[in-house]
Amino acid sequence: MTSLIKIVLVAIDIYIWLVIASAVLSWLVAFNVVNTSNRIVYMIGEFLYRVTEPVLRPIRRIMPDLGPVDISPIILFLILIFVQSILQGLLYRMF
Repeated sequence: MTSLIKIVLVAIDIYIWLVIASAVLSWLVAFNVVNTSNRIVYMIGEFLYRVTEPVLRPIRRIMPDLGPVDISPIILFLILIFVQSILQGLLYRMF
């Protein structure tokens, strides 16, 4: 059971970094720092979109419209940190 919790904790860590990378890339594209006509940038952006969008979409539906500001990655980040802390608490109680 402990190894399963550790695997889930690592998966949450990786997903947190993917959410951060997706948010940063979206800012870079919005401010024209990087261009999506570049094939590599497009592929990375498409991968990050496909990985994070299924989780971010329900959060965006629940949240009120804030105009151009999208705080759904921050809310997802906080939810993932909360779940991670619960799992770490379970892991430490097992020992």
